[in-house]
Amino acid sequence: MNSFSKCSPKTDALSLVFAALGGVVLLFLIAPLAGMALGSPFPELVKTAAEAEVRGSIFLTLWTSLAGTLLFSVAAVPLAYLLARKQFPLKQVVSAIIDLPIVVPHSAAGIAILGFIAPSSLLGGAGERAGIHFVGGPAGIIAAMSFVSLPFLINAARDGFAAVPERLEKVALSLGASPTRVFFTISLPLAWRSIVSGLVMMWARGLSEFGAVAIVAYHPIVTPVLIYERFGAFGLKYARPVAVLFLGVCLVFFIFVRFLSRRRNNAAS
Repeated sequence: MNSFSKCSPKTDALSLVFAALGGVVLLFLIAPLAGMALGSPFPELVKTAAEAEVRGSIFLTLWTSLAGTLLFSVAAVPLAYLLARKQFPLKQVVSAIIDLPIVVPHSAAGIAILGFIAPSSLLGGAGERAGIHFVGGPAGIIAAMSFVSLPFLINAARDGFAAVPERLEKVALSLGASPTRVFFTISLPLAWRSIVSGLVMMWARGLSEFGAVAIVAYHPIVTPVLIYERFGAFGLKYARPVAVLFLGVCLVFFIFVRFLSRRRNNAAS
């Protein structure tokens, strides 16, 4: 008891130092966003929201990022399960390749994607013949967003599957359940929180992408590109309201997703 009371003041002092340092970090994160919001008068926001170009760019950004997230999740989640459960040759190389888009400069990622989906490439040529225009089209935007954001989904889902007790899967297999049934009735339900978190992170990362999208498909224009274009042409005064509106829309969607996730969590418990 005496030793605890002797250690307590030191621990409290350390906590105060950590809290102060954390407050500096939080201030650094909040202050620019708060300043941006306070620097945009409400009439300017209303006027900006009334512009068809702004509304169209926000809608395009939202649905292309969501489409890429849902489309690639069909293959990304099973890949995450393999990484969490199976040992195979070059597994570390595969993990490194998955993380590569995080460290590649976004302009370089755009160049790489452009070469992959250009009309002269195998995929781009097949798309053109099918009426899908990657370069300068929504399909190209989806490809660029997905390329830079997939690691967030795969890594989160892999951690979720790794946290599922493997003995539960082995017991189910020993009782005659097929691997497919084990995956859909045990592994996937127990890892769903991490998977949902990864889906949200992938979607959010796609929403914010600028460099790769600007190279692959400058038009139709997504909101990050529109903000950059207005800043370059007209300055901070005209770019800031678009940024505030986009931030507000994204915040509303994320709060809604978190609310649904929490309700499902409460229902499950």
